[in-house]
Amino acid sequence: MSQILATYQAPWGTTLKVVSLFSTLLMVAIATLGLAGLTSARGDLMWGLSMIVLPLAIVLGAAAFMIRGYVLTPDHLTVKRFGWVTPIDLRQLTFAEADPTAMVGSLKLFGNGGLFSVTGLFRNAKLGNYRAYATHLNRCVILRFKHRVIVVTPDHPEDLVNQLQMLIHP
Repeated sequence: MSQILATYQAPWGTTLKVVSLFSTLLMVAIATLGLAGLTSARGDLMWGLSMIVLPLAIVLGAAAFMIRGYVLTPDHLTVKRFGWVTPIDLRQLTFAEADPTAMVGSLKLFGNGGLFSVTGLFRNAKLGNYRAYATHLNRCVILRFKHRVIVVTPDHPEDLVNQLQMLIHP
């Protein structure tokens, strides 16, 4: 196991809190309506079950991909999730910068746009196509590699950038 250089929390921004709360309440309401329909005398079993299972599966599935924090080692930035991690190999990292506007104007190509995290493939004019592992859209750190761009959102963006600059330029 590599030496841990730093660990960072993944704080939630206001937008993520509001979207997650609203979406979770909506999914629970749909499941409750499904349960009510399932128990009614005229309830369709398949319709009722889908109204219960699908909304709850969406919430639980999104929760599994929630970003819990980041761990920096000399070779990797590890994105902590519930029960698993996503390693980002830093050996080909060419540049890192903190930019609170990095994700402004982004279009989600594939992924989750706000239920417990903002993760997946995105595109905007500033970065082109990029992958995001985000929870607070004003704490962005842009990681530029030769053939890809990644955005993360640690609690201390400038500290992460300083640590990464020392790895890029020892």
